[in-house]
Amino acid sequence: MKISLAAAVGVAALSANLVFAQGEAAPAAAAAEPPANSLDQLLDFVKKGQVSEGKENRAREQRFAKDKANQATALKNAEAERARQERRSEELEKNFADNELLITAKKQQLREKLGTLTELFGHLTSASGDLASNIEVSLASAQYPDRGLFLQELIDKMSGADQLPRIEEIEKVWFELLREVRETGVVTKFNAEVSTPAGEREQREVLRVGAFNIVDTNGNYLSYENGKLAELPRQPSGNYTGWAADLASASSGLNTFGIDPTGPTGGSFLAAIIDTPTLEERWHQGGYIGYAITAVGVFAFILAIYRFLVLTFVGGKVNSQLKNIESVNENNPLGRVLKIHQDNPNMDSETLELKLSEGVLRETPKLESGLTLLKIIAAVAPLMGLLGTVTGMIITFQAIT
Repeated sequence: MKISLAAAVGVAALSANLVFAQGEAAPAAAAAEPPANSLDQLLDFVKKGQVSEGKENRAREQRFAKDKANQATALKNAEAERARQERRSEELEKNFADNELLITAKKQQLREKLGTLTELFGHLTSASGDLASNIEVSLASAQYPDRGLFLQELIDKMSGADQLPRIEEIEKVWFELLREVRETGVVTKFNAEVSTPAGEREQREVLRVGAFNIVDTNGNYLSYENGKLAELPRQPSGNYTGWAADLASASSGLNTFGIDPTGPTGGSFLAAIIDTPTLEERWHQGGYIGYAITAVGVFAFILAIYRFLVLTFVGGKVNSQLKNIESVNENNPLGRVLKIHQDNPNMDSETLELKLSEGVLRETPKLESGLTLLKIIAAVAPLMGLLGTVTGMIITFQAIT
């Protein structure tokens, strides 16, 4: 009896779970039902579950029938809307085609009305483009920024072929063209933001020399690129920076100033001056071979100066001896040679000649001391220079390949 009761309870629980899975409101009610304590109570639970399941099934059938009717109505409405949209699409396509024809006719009418003005506007567009390109790199733009925006907007407007420039816009192009011409011959000061070689930005008073160069009050040359001024990391050597500083501090009169006529933003001439190495840089460019040549040259120079002084001193004594040939002085080579004849007045000519030759041979090495070394250095120095040239060529070819 206990086993049958347990089986019946299990069947009831399974039935309750099925009702829970299928119903919508039943889960909360099933969760609230207390467990069955007897067979009568279990049968009552099963009966209630069957009644509830039947009600739910009938509700589902009613909802399905109602939704089916609504779906048919929605389908009819959708088909009607599609037909209406198709008719509207055909109307819009027809209007679009008509508008295309109208636009073509209006453009043709515009071209006929313009006549020779089309060529004029073409020249205006070309002139505006050239002026915009010049203004973009012009040093005057550092003083008058954003001048190119108007020209670019005008070019875009005229390129659209559906708008014409106004008289005010044409006059403004004329004004900007004349202003650019005028600014190329003006030397003026103004304040601007300058980038230092360290990457910092600071306000400086700068001097613009026409469309050629811009310098600050300290004489430092500035570059202009992408609408920004920057101090050149390396300034031209010589008097250029001094001339620039003098011009910046001058109020009137004529002043010397080095300009770069090849480019307004630091062209090839200024770049060549800046990139020209100094004497010390050239010396370091020679490398070890250059250092060796320099050492040999310094040694040869010192030796040559020393020998020049010695020979000059000896030559002075020899000249003094020539002026006073009767008074023999042994402090010079000529006096020592004459002393041989003076010490041997009665010697036969052949023996005297041999002694004089011996005396000359003794004096010659003293006078020619160091000359052989100078000759060797003079012969070796060009060869060392050639070695340096060949080494430089090898390094260059290695860098290329």
